Amino acid sequence: MRVVGCWAVVLCAASMLAGAQEHSQHSQHLQNSDAGVQAKIVALEKLWNQAYKSGDTKALGDLLDDDVVLINDDGSVQSKNQFLASVKAPNAQQQQVAPEMLQVHVHGDVAIATGVLRVKGVSKGRVYVRREGFVDTWLQKGATWVCIATDATPITY
Repeated sequence: MRVVGCWAVVLCAASMLAGAQEHSQHSQHLQNSDAGVQAKIVALEKLWNQAYKSGDTKALGDLLDDDVVLINDDGSVQSKNQFLASVKAPNAQQQQVAPEMLQVHVHGDVAIATGVLRVKGVSKGRVYVRREGFVDTWLQKGATWVCIATDATPITY
């Protein structure tokens, strides 16, 4: 009877160890997967900044979902077409769009990018420098990630 009890304890411990290893491997796979998504979103954020700076509405259009919600640093809301038209406007000249900080949090098919941008440029003949906090929400559609919502908030301190 003692031998059966010992074997039961050994089998139970082995089962728990195997389950813990499987959980650890699954968690490691998710972390590796999240790291890949984070790198992809960071690259897309950099592409967005470069396209915005250069006025590349084609590249911006590819990054934005057709139903994207864009909330500007003044609180105004734009559609994708309105945003793209504003980028082409002759009074919008971005000389520098540089991230000071960027973090990406992955939640399955959704990734949230948060950070701070330093923007330098000329608008209506006036030079400006500002910092903005932002939140960009990315959604994976098939093999492509698109931004479905973005919000910018001026940092005044």
